[in-house]
Amino acid sequence: MGKYEPLGQFLKKQKRDRVRMTFAEIESLIGAKLPKSSKSHRAWWSNNPTNNVMTKEWLDAGFETEEVELAAERLVFRKSAPAGAPAKGERWKSVYGCMKGTVTFAPGHDATSPAFNPVEWDEIEQEWLRNWDDLMRRRPA
Repeated sequence: MGKYEPLGQFLKKQKRDRVRMTFAEIESLIGAKLPKSSKSHRAWWSNNPTNNVMTKEWLDAGFETEEVELAAERLVFRKSAPAGAPAKGERWKSVYGCMKGTVTFAPGHDATSPAFNPVEWDEIEQEWLRNWDDLMRRRPA
């Protein structure tokens, strides 16, 4: 069991949407002192999933921190997602690569070559500008 797992387990059991805790209560729950930086740097309590090991515990439990009061050594964990749902930074990782193998090119096609040569592109750009100017003249004032 990881050092901060008891916090994650505690939060997963909560029925409330907001759980107020003091740093001392968290320390009692995990059976260890929080790092000194947690008491002097608000960023330690950020909800960035790559922030620190403890952050992953509360995010995996479906909570985010808010109302962090360093001087009073207390904060609020707010329910943000169902327990076990992917953390903010992790949500799209399961989608990455889902289209792999669904696009094919004709043999000999160079997918890195420009879609248009410079002459074709100039023609397209000129036509677009003419259409834009025409559209702007017709729009109501």
